[in-house]
Amino acid sequence: MSLEQFVRSLPKAELHLHIEGSLEPEMLFAMAKKHAVKLRFSSVEAIRKAYDFRDLQSFLDIYYEGAAVLRDADDFRSLALAYLKRARADGVVHAEIFCDPQTHTERGVPMKTVLEGIASGLAQGERQLGISSRLIVCFLRHLSEQEAVSTLNEALPFRSLFHGVGLDSSEKGHPPSKFQRVFERARAEGLVPVAHAGEEGPPEYIEEALELLEAVRIDHGVRCLEKPALVERLRVLGTPLTVCPLSNVKLRVFKRLEDHNLKKLLDAGLCVTVNSDDPAYFGGYVLENYLASAKALGLGRADLARLCANSISASLLPDERKAAFLKQIERAR
Repeated sequence: MSLEQFVRSLPKAELHLHIEGSLEPEMLFAMAKKHAVKLRFSSVEAIRKAYDFRDLQSFLDIYYEGAAVLRDADDFRSLALAYLKRARADGVVHAEIFCDPQTHTERGVPMKTVLEGIASGLAQGERQLGISSRLIVCFLRHLSEQEAVSTLNEALPFRSLFHGVGLDSSEKGHPPSKFQRVFERARAEGLVPVAHAGEEGPPEYIEEALELLEAVRIDHGVRCLEKPALVERLRVLGTPLTVCPLSNVKLRVFKRLEDHNLKKLLDAGLCVTVNSDDPAYFGGYVLENYLASAKALGLGRADLARLCANSISASLLPDERKAAFLKQIERAR
């Protein structure tokens, strides 16, 4: 069995996936035509050429422009289902998906359209593909906490459609402490808190996410190695890190994949997981992230099986489903 076949065969969860970031150029053009949205790109090839990002912000500029073609519930349903089909082909059995309602509501798309559209696609994916999922509503950190509170208030009537809240967008200059109160409110509503921290922002942002937001997972978290005491804290707590290798290289967090600290995080005893982040923009879905990391960092089959097991353990799946998938991984080692 080839390494690709081995990794594909292992059950895995994807825990760091922005649904808007799975909007492939072909679908973007189709939806732009459907809604008569004028794009500054003349072709699919022109869009792909623009995916040479200097940093997180240069990516976000194109990301938000692309998301503007999402207008009705069927757009969101189609986007979610298209992602799940790609994920299932990679051996993903469960996906926990971020959405950014503020990206859409600020241009007049109702919260109901966003959440019900995505939830419809996720439900269709479970029926047709057998892949389970959870939806996590994220707050855009470059906007104010009051705007996040308003977003939470708008989303709560659809509480049955989502399971958690997250924090994403521009990290620099927007520490987790800025959102302490809205996360407190979300936790009181029974929502699971996760947060992006320690990608471009300093390791102190990870500490704030743990202490002030009470985040149960840290999205990215790669800069934790700058503070040994933080590494030990994450190890003792068992806090999962949802690492996105190809994204980190594309956004210049690491110059080359060979420079990535994924293996060091794993060797430090941390609960590291592998994810694709915004795969339409960063050149790889989850299987490609596993295989590229294996090649660049010399990961063996035991490392890859451990990463898959970590993803299952770190998910919001019920304990009995986790146990079944973990047994399957153990048998394949």
